[in-house]
Amino acid sequence: MIKTGILTISDKGSKNERIDGTGPAIKKALGEDIYVVEYYKIIPDEMDLICEELIYMCDELKLDLILTNGGTGFSKRDVTPEATLKVIKRQTPGIPEAMRQMSLAITPKAMLSRAVAGIRDNTLIINLPGSPKGAVENLNFALPALPHGLEILQGTGAECAG
Repeated sequence: MIKTGILTISDKGSKNERIDGTGPAIKKALGEDIYVVEYYKIIPDEMDLICEELIYMCDELKLDLILTNGGTGFSKRDVTPEATLKVIKRQTPGIPEAMRQMSLAITPKAMLSRAVAGIRDNTLIINLPGSPKGAVENLNFALPALPHGLEILQGTGAECAG
């Protein structure tokens, strides 16, 4: 089982001014056969708080996978990618590149995503869009490769031969 956390980053959601539809949609898209959601939280678009929460999820909870949603656009309050970059130790650019490329077949707005992905110790962090539709579409593009990547990250899978 892949221990997973979902972090919704939304000013309005954190104040109960908006119901989070994206976090539950991500959980449903993951299914329960491989992924177990051990942690779910909604926080505001605050750089320090996002960093603290990601570090807690990686270092204390020792989750295998963290899926953030929200804060990847052009708004001045959208700081999720910057917070993620502060926390990770290694980038995994292929994941957001693939998500953007595949999303472009659906909408030209995909090129506006600033999502990043990366590794902190044994945890993979992936930024997803804030909308339920966009988050699930992007997650579905990444899901086929994730178990293999996480096995390698955890030291339980065979490396790819080059």
